Order: sequence, then C-alpha cells, then structure tokens
Amino acid sequence: MLLALRRDGQDCFRLQPPPLGCTPPLSPGRAGLPRPHQQQLVELSHAGQVPASPVQPAPSPGSFQRRGMSFMAEPRPPGKPAALQTMSLVVELNVGGELYTTTVGTLKKFPGSKLAEMFNMSKPPRPDSQGRIFIDRPGTHFRPILDYLRSGQLPTHSIPEVYREAQFYEIQPLVKLLEETPQIFGEQVARKQFLLRVPGYNENLELMIRIARAEAVAARCSGVVVCAVRTEEDAARCLDALQTLETDKRSVVKFGPWKASPAITDLLDCVKMDIEAQGYCVSYQPYAAEKGFRIKSSDYFYKFTFTWW
Repeated sequence: MLLALRRDGQDCFRLQPPPLGCTPPLSPGRAGLPRPHQQQLVELSHAGQVPASPVQPAPSPGSFQRRGMSFMAEPRPPGKPAALQTMSLVVELNVGGELYTTTVGTLKKFPGSKLAEMFNMSKPPRPDSQGRIFIDRPGTHFRPILDYLRSGQLPTHSIPEVYREAQFYEIQPLVKLLEETPQIFGEQVARKQFLLRVPGYNENLELMIRIARAEAVAARCSGVVVCAVRTEEDAARCLDALQTLETDKRSVVKFGPWKASPAITDLLDCVKMDIEAQGYCVSYQPYAAEKGFRIKSSDYFYKFTFTWW
C-alpha cells in the first residue's frame, strides 16, 4: 500500500505494509520482493530512493578477559575508531603487591617507555592469579609514576626512589625533570662526578667491608684504617707511614690522589654515606698512630669503626 504524504513542501510516499490477514496479489516482475514482514522502509522523493540505514546495537559495558588479563570494556560510541577504543580500555595492575587501576592510553603516553612496550609486544604481559597485569617492581613508588603519566604532576617525596623507578621504566621526560631537583642534581652532578675522579673508589669500599667483616669474629666492633691523600705530594709524605703499618701487619685502604676540589673530609663523608647505604653502622675518627710517624698521622690516616651489635 502506497501512502501519499506532504513534508517540508515536498511530496513524499511511504510504502505501508498491508493489514494483517491481507496478502496483496503479486504482479509480474515483482515475485522476488520480500514478504511484508521483511520489507524495508523506503522513502521516495523527487531526488530518488534513500534506504534507511540499519541501526547497530551498542556494546554493553562490563568486564572481559583477554589473553588472561583483566580489562574492563567501555561502550563504544558510534563511529569511534577501534584504536581509540583500545586506548580507553581500563586495565588493572599488580605492582609488587600494590594494586592500581588506569587506562591503556595512560600507560602508553610515552611510546619509548617500558610501560608502553608492554602493550606493543607480541607476547602479552604476565598476569597474576586474578588476571591483573603483574609488574615485579616496588609498588609503593609506582603511585608518583602513575600520577605523572596522568597529569604531569611531579613527586615531592622520596625523590631518589622515584628517580630510580623512572629510570627502570625508561620514562625519559620524568627522568630529566627529576635530575633538575636539588636532591638528584647534587647527587648526580656534584657528588658522583667527584667520586668518579677518585681512582678505585668502589673497589676500596668493598675492600673496607671485607676487612671489617673478617675482624668481626666474637667482637662488637671492628676497625679499618684508611689513608686519604689528595695530591701526589701527600702520597709521597705517607710512604714511610704506610710501610710502617705494613710491617705491623695492619691492613690499610688507600684513597687518592684525585683531581677535584673536595677535601679529604669530603671524601671521608662520602665513604661513610655509601657504607651506611648498604646497611652498616659505621663512624670514623683520626687514627692515633701507635708508633712515631714522620708526619702528623691525623692529617691523612683515619679509622673507620664498624659496630655490629
């Protein structure tokens, strides 16, 4: 049945199915048309025929599992590209036992980072027993990392620890910003650059700890003698004293000389700081020579005391 309508000053026609129980006769050439309950709504105008577009049902929100990982799907608006839909997926993380919830887009904010690479690898990230993505790193300091990815907020506490995590995740913009903070700038640019100019610094630290542990049997404290010389002239002055201590079978760890402005006391503070960073309780004081030295021993010789209990 064809109905005549008037819309916006134009004549339109609408194909109306016949009433129930009434089957229209088929005319020659129309035998292939669909039955009334299968007919599409068609509007005819002076411009021609325009079939109505079918409506696609929107996906319902909820959670689903993909490759054993936990994601929560969001409704996809009509016409939204699949790539954008993937970026908005909510993902659950288990970072060293700490649980976090964020989106794939947040984690992929910096394409060169390890967090972004997790979703670019052919092999999916490792899930925990609940399907959450598991990252085997300290979870406490992941919160500032996530805050920076979300809003660019810089951390204000535990700067060295967050800096270490930013280096691990290879988030270079955050690494560079943290290197400008006083804590990291002083450590990286001032102190560490000085220690790089002290020959064998790290090896001497390990030697000090080995000597202290060897002398700790049935003792509350153990001592290590250190000789620190800043210049070649200082080293020449200490030769006789070093030979005397060697004759007495006293172990001496020698630091220097170095080409940098910090003094001997600055070096000793660095030694104390780095040994304490490994969990030891240590202090130092000028070494009182038991035998006469040709030089003032307290200018170059110091005793580090390790306390065990």
